Amino acid sequence: MANVKGMKVVAPQNRLIGDMPKVGIRPTIDGRLGGVRESLEVQTMNMAKAVAEMISSSLTHYNGLPVECVIADSTIGGVAEAAACANKFDREGVGVSITVTPCWCYGSETMDMHPTLPKAVWGFNGTERPGAVYLAAVMAAHAQKGLPAFSIYGHDVQDSSDSSIPEDVQAKLLSFTRSALAVANLKGKSYLSIGGISMGIMGSYVVHDFFEDYFGMRVEDIDMSEIERRVEEGIFDQKEFKKALLWVKENCPEGKDYNPKKLQRSRKQKDADWEYSIKMALIVRDLMVGNPELAQKGYGEEALGRNAIVSGFQGQRQWTDFRPNGDFMEAILNTSFDWNGIRQPYIVATENDAMNGMSMLLGHLLTGTAQIFADVRTYWSPEAVKRVSGHDLEGRASGGFLHLINSGPATLDGTGQQSEKGEPVMKPYWDIKAKDAAACLDATTWHPGMTEYFRGGGYSTRYRTKGGMPVTMCRLNLVKGLGAALQIAEGYSIELPDSVHDLLDLRTNPTWPTTWFVPNTTGEGAFRDVYTVMANWGSNHGSISYGHIGSELITLASMLRIPVYMHNVDEAKIFRPHAWAAFGASSLEGADFRACDTYGPLYGKSKK
Repeated sequence: MANVKGMKVVAPQNRLIGDMPKVGIRPTIDGRLGGVRESLEVQTMNMAKAVAEMISSSLTHYNGLPVECVIADSTIGGVAEAAACANKFDREGVGVSITVTPCWCYGSETMDMHPTLPKAVWGFNGTERPGAVYLAAVMAAHAQKGLPAFSIYGHDVQDSSDSSIPEDVQAKLLSFTRSALAVANLKGKSYLSIGGISMGIMGSYVVHDFFEDYFGMRVEDIDMSEIERRVEEGIFDQKEFKKALLWVKENCPEGKDYNPKKLQRSRKQKDADWEYSIKMALIVRDLMVGNPELAQKGYGEEALGRNAIVSGFQGQRQWTDFRPNGDFMEAILNTSFDWNGIRQPYIVATENDAMNGMSMLLGHLLTGTAQIFADVRTYWSPEAVKRVSGHDLEGRASGGFLHLINSGPATLDGTGQQSEKGEPVMKPYWDIKAKDAAACLDATTWHPGMTEYFRGGGYSTRYRTKGGMPVTMCRLNLVKGLGAALQIAEGYSIELPDSVHDLLDLRTNPTWPTTWFVPNTTGEGAFRDVYTVMANWGSNHGSISYGHIGSELITLASMLRIPVYMHNVDEAKIFRPHAWAAFGASSLEGADFRACDTYGPLYGKSKK
């Protein structure tokens, strides 16, 4: 049993450089003094306050810190007050803009003209004052000026005295804000590319322009030899290393060595591999976010880190041909707990697959949860399962399933051993209990790496994800002539009988973690059946997030101007900027492509 007695949740913190972005609320109003404006001042400002209260009480940032809202100092009736609001938002670090109004206002005079802030407008659906008319007018202004905004229009007419926020409006406000905060939290951060191209995998061809144009990020490139240097010169916290080593010995049980006897490493080599692997975890974390302890040792430059919100480690082959693999490092960093307690996971991509690393990061920013990195390895048809095991698939698995198995690590949260009301879940770290962490650790064994892959040794995880979890698999891809494009597959993890699991799992590799996944099928297009999903997947890797978050991934992608070319999200749940309808209201997928092509990446140059 894992020894996690006394394990506590680390207090939320911003471990990166830059303040957390705030949500700006812009109360717009009819500017005509002499009776009209005066009659609306209180109602309009109260509307802004209600939205701010709803957002701050409902949302947290991905790192657990509270979301702060900033309201304009006055209602906005014209250009001067719009400029004053913009000035305040700049000073306050606002990264998300929401305009609210119960009445008619002057559209282009009161609108938010910031070129890159994600924007939404809620126009009150009431008949006493035409807030919805302003909404329509300002959407036209946003479209004509090339500043896409999200239109929030309540389904039912409200009385002017009704100060509540309808449920459908709340849902859109929260969906928009979650996605917009993800956009804002990306800007100015780094992708830390450790090493170079892994085995010709295209996702590890790290394209700087992609990060700069779409996310407002930078890429930091360093050689893997920096890890070796820090190990050899002791540039890590020695005290923490001892603490981590003791914790690992108590909580990371070593499993069977599946290597042939002649290829097995000695006990002395294995013990050294454990120590080296732990040092790698400490060093990569320090490379990402810095460590003030290093400054105390005289390493001021190394103490600063690279302000990396996500990283990737090449590993194979130049590193793993002679050094322990990065599996422990990647698994423990991607997990929501370690020897320091329950804390925010770090996002680290296997094989330096930057595209999958960013896919993981988008899921993490939306949910606060750890993300599973996996190979999209195999489609198992019912006929193939029957032939190999004699088992007839039933229920959710009756049409077959996908074997998601990573040639290395995946977050330990992915075991599905955390629970809520008796159901398997993956929680944001601030909701994880010590017993949840213990269950994840108890469900995981650590096996000496297969030396035919990892000549330098190391340890790989083995676990099986519990079935019944709603999950979303996604993947960003770069397509020449098109740019970035996103694919999304919502579905469920499933469980197989032990005997069937063992037969199928051992055909691949017994030292790798497995998730059996069934995407929701629609009978049409890329989701005609499970086989077609596999056949249309854009790469050998995918990122898996807890929950059905496809609709918010679509909203987020539209803000970044990344088209979604494959998804199984209910059309009624899709929320994109209002201008997208102008590109084809009867074909939402085609309209998405045309809109993203027209506007271009959020921080790149518009094509029109």
